[in-house]
Amino acid sequence: MAGGVVHFEIPADDENRAREFYSKAFGWGFEVMPEMNYSLATTTPMDGQGRPAVPGSINGGLFKREGGITTSVVTVDVDDIDAALEKITALGGSTYREKMQVGGMGWNAYFKDSEGNIVGLWQNAAQT
Repeated sequence: MAGGVVHFEIPADDENRAREFYSKAFGWGFEVMPEMNYSLATTTPMDGQGRPAVPGSINGGLFKREGGITTSVVTVDVDDIDAALEKITALGGSTYREKMQVGGMGWNAYFKDSEGNIVGLWQNAAQT
C-alpha cells in the first residue's frame, strides 16, 4: 500500500550492544548482513511471502551511526521513488540520499522533510 509506513531503522554506535539490547528488551531477532553494514530486525512473525503476519506490524533494521543520521528513521512505501522525490522537493523537502537498489527486493532513498527530519522511501521491485 503506497503511503504506509513499512520499515524502521535505528542507528547505533555499537551494533552488537544495540542488537543485544533490543533482543533482550523485546525479543527481536536479527540477521546480520556484513556486506551491507546492516542488521535486519525481525519484530513480528513473517508469512510465506516474507511480509509481517500480524496486521499493522513492521520489521526494521540497525545500522552504524554515521553520515549525519542520528535518530531513528521511518520508511514510507511509494509506487515510484523518483516521482516521490520530485514531489517532496516541490513541497520544500530535499533528497538526502539518492535512490539505491537493495538486492533484488526494490529501491530505497532518504529525504529531508520540511522540518529537517530524515525519512526513508521504499519502492518494491516489480513482481515476476
